[in-house]
Amino acid sequence: MFKPPLDLIKWALEEDGAAADITTLSTVPEDQWADGVIVARPAGVIAGLPVAAETFRALDERVSVNLLVQDGASVQAGEALAQLNGPARAILSAERVALNFLGRLSGIATLTARCVRAIEGTQARILDTRKTTPGLRSLEKYAVLMGGGQNHRFGLSDGVLIKDNHIKAAGGIAQAITAARRTAQHLLKIEVECETIAEVQQALETGADVVLLDNMDLAMMRSAVEYIRQYAPQTLIEASGSIGTNTDRLAAVASTGVDFISIGALTHSAPNFDISLEFA
Repeated sequence: MFKPPLDLIKWALEEDGAAADITTLSTVPEDQWADGVIVARPAGVIAGLPVAAETFRALDERVSVNLLVQDGASVQAGEALAQLNGPARAILSAERVALNFLGRLSGIATLTARCVRAIEGTQARILDTRKTTPGLRSLEKYAVLMGGGQNHRFGLSDGVLIKDNHIKAAGGIAQAITAARRTAQHLLKIEVECETIAEVQQALETGADVVLLDNMDLAMMRSAVEYIRQYAPQTLIEASGSIGTNTDRLAAVASTGVDFISIGALTHSAPNFDISLEFA
């Protein structure tokens, strides 16, 4: 069950100066209560409602939030997402932080859902990467899940991913894989980044569990997939590098037969989802 990160929420409220909101403190009576509604301006997929609700309550526990939809829901333009009731000062002072969380996470979920739809009918699955906002990784990867994607490694200790600089430092693909086998515990898969068919062959010969086809054009990617399926059919195949979120490009990559498509843009370039708070 998803649990909103209270420490992060409190830090964000402090960063925004919510407890010393001079505009609200000077214009809104302390005893004034208000009703409000959070509204999605465009259509999309929602993520972060529990975080937004916790943000209001973190500033003032008297704020009541009634969620009208759940995270992962597809909503229409103008649809109400939540109803609020409580001290007007608290609602106004927490508004921007709450909507920042909700807009950021819903933007990621909406973009992820669009990418997932683009590859429907294939065996490929959409993955995120570690290209996340520092401090927000758990939230941003949660938003990818709400959009129908899947998570790659959360952190560097979750799996072995041997990239080009690891290969150079180790002295070659075979040396890197061999060293990783000696060091990594037996339950961790070993994935190797390959940019050529020759590198794919080396990775398979040394027993890679997963091959990452990096920055390959479609013709080379298709050849690499055919080779892997013929000589090591149990090996998982991931495509990454310069793929982006263009739906035609994603469909073409998925059609090559890869198992996964990892996209850094899901978390580093998702547009903000426009959400507003309106008082009754």
